[in-house]
Parts: sequence; structure tokens; C-alpha cells
Amino acid sequence: MSQTRYRLHYFPESGNSYKLALMLTLCGQPFEPVWTDFGAGVTRTAQWRAQVNPMGEIPVLEEDGERLTQTAPILLRLAERHGRLGGTNDREHFELLRWLFWDNHKLTATMATYRFRRAFTRAPDERVQDFLRARLDDYLGILANEVAQRPFIIGDRPTVADLSLCAYLSFPPDESGYDLAATHPAIHAWLGRIAALPGWRAPYDLLPGQRLPRMA
Repeated sequence: MSQTRYRLHYFPESGNSYKLALMLTLCGQPFEPVWTDFGAGVTRTAQWRAQVNPMGEIPVLEEDGERLTQTAPILLRLAERHGRLGGTNDREHFELLRWLFWDNHKLTATMATYRFRRAFTRAPDERVQDFLRARLDDYLGILANEVAQRPFIIGDRPTVADLSLCAYLSFPPDESGYDLAATHPAIHAWLGRIAALPGWRAPYDLLPGQRLPRMA
């Protein structure tokens, strides 16, 4: 059986891109990185949306030429295809979905917005940042309480839910403004357990290419 050919459309600062790059790497699957000029607005062009993703979002994973979008279902598809980091019974499958939905709706959505405005835009409105920060503090408190009770989010072994939850928390603290070792030691320890997985690599090591200019 020939190996699946993967091509990942991404930009380096994208935590969702990192989720897929890390998942492929932990599954031992090479992929061709396709850098996308997100900062220039490429994903908002009609041509890019017609040729790559009509939803106008990054990442996009090509699997033997088939373009797949939306990170959470792609993670689940990769887990099933490669037999890694998925659920093993009905309870685990439910828990994976529960945490993937929570992450996408709460943690990832808020951290991505807060971090982008903080690090990559000029003079973000501090009232908006304070609003987002208050929400993040709540979500991080929820996550910290969970990972203080067990090694990984649904039990004793890592799953795609951990990869989803950890992604935006794995970028440098000077981008997010959070020193998790000081503010959320349980999350810091959990991130360390994920980083100890064989094959793990940090975001900017997995996602090469031109970076967005820092504004802060």
C-alpha cells in the first residue's frame, strides 16, 4: 500500500495549522508544507477561495489531492486512519468530541483572537483585550482544573483533544502574554507531558516560512 500524500496549507502563526502539523508528525506522516501569505490577505481573495477553501480559512490539508477543511474533523480522521491518539470506546469518543467542541468554541477561538490582536496588530483596543482576557482566564481555569486531576484531558493517555487544546498555548509567552508556569502550573505541567511525546516539535519548528511582523 502506497503512503498517503499530505500537503498542508498553513501560515506559521496559526495554532490550527500547528494542530495538524503536530498530529501528522506524531503519526509518523511526512507532509509537504504550503506556506500561505495570510498577512497579505490571500485567504480572502476569490481566487484562493475557489482553488483552495471556499470557507476562506487556514489550515487546509490535502490528502492525496482531496482538500480537507476544519481542523477538528481532520484530527479525528487522521486518528482513525493512522490508529493514533483517538478514542477506544464510546465514552472516549464522546469525551473527544466534547473537548474538541469546547476548545474550538471557547479556548482556541478566544486565544487566537486575543493573541493575534496583542502581538500582530497595531494599538489593539484595550477594552476589547480586557474582555477577551477575562474570558481566557475563565477557560484556562477550567482547563487547569481538569489536567490537575489526570495526566491528559480525558485520561491517562494523550489524544487529539490534547493536541487541539495545547496548540495556541504552545506559542511563545511573549505573544500570548501568559506565563503559564507562573499563572497556571497545572497547565504548564500538562504541556510538558505533551512535549515529552516522541516526535513532538514546537510550532515554529514545524511551521517554517515568512512570519507575520510583530507589533508588540
